[in-house]
Amino acid sequence: PKPNHNYKVKACSQGKQTARIMAHMEHLLKRVRPTLVLVEGDTNGVLATALASVKLDVPVGHVEAGLRSFDLRMPEEHNRRLTDHVSTYLFAPTKTAENNLKRESVWGKIHTIGNTVIDAVMQYGPVAEEKSKIMEEIRFEKFALATAHRAENVDNPTVLRNLVEAFMEAPIPVVYPVHPRTQKRLRQNRIYAKVKRSKNLQILPPLGYLDFLVLMKKCEIILTDSGGIQEEATAPQIRKPVLVLRTSTERPEAVEVGFARVVGTEKQSILKALEESLENRKELPADSPYGKGDAAEQIVKVIEEEIF
Repeated sequence: PKPNHNYKVKACSQGKQTARIMAHMEHLLKRVRPTLVLVEGDTNGVLATALASVKLDVPVGHVEAGLRSFDLRMPEEHNRRLTDHVSTYLFAPTKTAENNLKRESVWGKIHTIGNTVIDAVMQYGPVAEEKSKIMEEIRFEKFALATAHRAENVDNPTVLRNLVEAFMEAPIPVVYPVHPRTQKRLRQNRIYAKVKRSKNLQILPPLGYLDFLVLMKKCEIILTDSGGIQEEATAPQIRKPVLVLRTSTERPEAVEVGFARVVGTEKQSILKALEESLENRKELPADSPYGKGDAAEQIVKVIEEEIF
């Protein structure tokens, strides 16, 4: 469904973007007068909305509460920590996230309910298979799926070069939907043309959710610096191994049960891990550590019991 309200913020600094969203949300909240505000994730918009809400004495419920990478280079780590500490209701996806919140002595009430990411994959997986035509565009029979967009990766020219060279030299063809931020950095560092010419790498524009679900299901392995994709890969309809292109992850559960492996951002480390994963394929768990697909139902139940 289309949103009831929409607000676009032009690219600017982290602080300016957060401030602009906060000012807009304050105006909107005064007009709408909600009983509760739900925010999900760890973006600047999540923090800005949470702050605007508590300043107006509107309680906040944070979905995906308690995730921690313990890496303060990540803007998302600042956002999620601050949002958790001003939220009245904390919807943690896992026991690990719950324990993180308890260690920090958050004021809000913690509910461990799984993650709505799994709800979405289970609900829209069949729809994606029916409607998506993305596989008609893929020129490889077997392929790895790659994404990279985090500031600490793509804003660092050395790390960015390591990532794309690993994709180009991978022992399996790589399909790479390129985030606008990443494409801008590739052009600035004068490596976009080389990437486009690679026969081992198929560049795609940013994709919609349904197309991306199909690519996750059809690929052999996923290479990513995304947090959400680490979770989506564990859904029963997907069940794909993930190499995390970072030095830390706020989704340790995927690593602990065998879905994910943190491989860093050095080219040789990525290539070695990719070769090992393809040569020694392991049976992945049947169940996701992030829930059974009923997280949204549990959130609604909590809201009904606590507020209404």
